Amino acid sequence: MKNILILGSGGREYAIALHLLKDKFVDNLYFTPNNAGVARLGKILEYKTPQELIKKIQDLKIDFVIVGPEAYIVDGITDLLHIAGIKVFGPSKKAGMLEGSKAYMKDFVTRYNVPTARYIQTTDLKEAIAFLENLTPPYVLKADGLCAGKGVLILEDFNEAVRNLEEMLSGKAFGDSGKCVVIEEYLEGFELSVFAVCDGESFQVLPACQDHKRLLDNDEGPNTGGMGAYSPAPSCDITLMEKIKNKILKPTLDGLLKEGNPFCGILFAGIMVQEKNGELEPFLLEYNVRFGDPECEVLMPLLKTPLREICEHVFEKKLDSLKIEFYPKSAMAVVVASKDYPYKKSIPMPISFKDYDSTLGHIVFAGVDEIDSKLYAIGGRVLLCVGIGENVLEARNNAYKLIESVYFEGMHYRKDIGYRVLDAIK
Repeated sequence: MKNILILGSGGREYAIALHLLKDKFVDNLYFTPNNAGVARLGKILEYKTPQELIKKIQDLKIDFVIVGPEAYIVDGITDLLHIAGIKVFGPSKKAGMLEGSKAYMKDFVTRYNVPTARYIQTTDLKEAIAFLENLTPPYVLKADGLCAGKGVLILEDFNEAVRNLEEMLSGKAFGDSGKCVVIEEYLEGFELSVFAVCDGESFQVLPACQDHKRLLDNDEGPNTGGMGAYSPAPSCDITLMEKIKNKILKPTLDGLLKEGNPFCGILFAGIMVQEKNGELEPFLLEYNVRFGDPECEVLMPLLKTPLREICEHVFEKKLDSLKIEFYPKSAMAVVVASKDYPYKKSIPMPISFKDYDSTLGHIVFAGVDEIDSKLYAIGGRVLLCVGIGENVLEARNNAYKLIESVYFEGMHYRKDIGYRVLDAIK
């Protein structure tokens, strides 16, 4: 039997926990930090310093740690756990720079001839404006450091782009994370989220997902951390996936190994697919060094091979001896957000529930708290309704049926998650 600690307590971690709880070899789940959602699934582990965390892991005989959010990785927690002899599913701090610094990532993949958008990274406003003048709108501005999924701006107006550059480089917009910016040529096409499980020497890809970043229907409004996702994405056929593996993932992982930073854990590639001479060609938009959110919420219920078993093969560097299997179904997650997301923190609101048919799927909790024994929406992306079906249309219908069982004042969600593939079906 295994005791497992999950670092993180949002929707992604809740989804991972739901999957692990189905594993007969998992005994206890622990989480940190506290959250009213994950507190329903396991025990909360509180600590003040990394040293205290390590001692509690040892005292509780926790077998291994799964890292959820990127901040833990960028701060170097995986390195500290390794030094203490604790098994951890997540990359080193150096390998985590693929997400920790967009400037580093672009420079790194360019060295290894990974196809990506033309770009510049700079801390100088004049240099930034000069590069903007050579681009056609829309303009893509990225804060170099971590911004909880909110550090990418896509702007149509040149003057607005300049104003935002000034705010970023001055530290007004994203603090220190924005004082270096990456400006990219805008790529037209369709996006995919592709995840690879890596053990430092070999890797396997998971079914492709499609995420919806914009706040509003028809892909309007500001970028968010993600308003919904579905998997598998029918637009990613075998030929396209082979190109993503051979042109993007393999050169990156080989490059990290060559430079002494082997990648162990989940590598998440944000891909833009363009049509070139009648062929679909992938271009790398960004790397994340952990499961995406909300993509994790649709991958976990489809994953047939126990995640525990995957982690163990990664620890032992025997991933190539494991066949990772998925159920032949589709999953769709629709994010239900608080009233003022993503503009500002919302006033906590009580959540009411109606009974629902569990064969439709399930609800994943994220931005919630327990007040007087009642669950409250406390802001941000509050919960996700995850529909499961034989195909993406059935998964979509089931996800929206689940939303009918939930209510809190100010809740809002997109009504068109999956529209790209559903329009193609029609």
